[in-house]
Amino acid sequence: MKSTTQIAKQFREVHLDGDWVVATNLKVQLSDITWKQATTKIGSLNTIGALAFHLNYYVAGVVNVLKGGSLDIRDKYSFDLPPIESKKDWDKLLNKIWSDAEEFATLVEQMPEEKLSDIFVKKEYGNYQKNLHVIIEHTYYHLGQIVLIKKLLLEDIK
Repeated sequence: MKSTTQIAKQFREVHLDGDWVVATNLKVQLSDITWKQATTKIGSLNTIGALAFHLNYYVAGVVNVLKGGSLDIRDKYSFDLPPIESKKDWDKLLNKIWSDAEEFATLVEQMPEEKLSDIFVKKEYGNYQKNLHVIIEHTYYHLGQIVLIKKLLLEDIK
């Protein structure tokens, strides 16, 4: 299997349809969350909605680069979640996450293998391979937080 195909597969597993490595994925964890749960704050933790937005902020930013555009994202804006005040708002965010995730994976699959060793935007950012793996690792990190916050929210309901 090509490296780009393997990276795309790993990305899809954590975002959309995998359950082998950690027995879950982002789509499974977010799909049964209500908009009110997504916006419920527990102590000083981020909300599930903020974490979902944050993850997608970076995916969408890298999608732009993979399509030949510039890297326009900045860390300081990565938690600037637009207000979620209804099911429609939450569904809109979820649909964007799934759409951007599939586009990301497709673009990675289509990437020439040799591009993985190319510089990603700036030399100090490393190469494409490193950055694509960082997106996957970043998703696993926050997926763990989402799972824990979800458990805390569900305990409060009982």
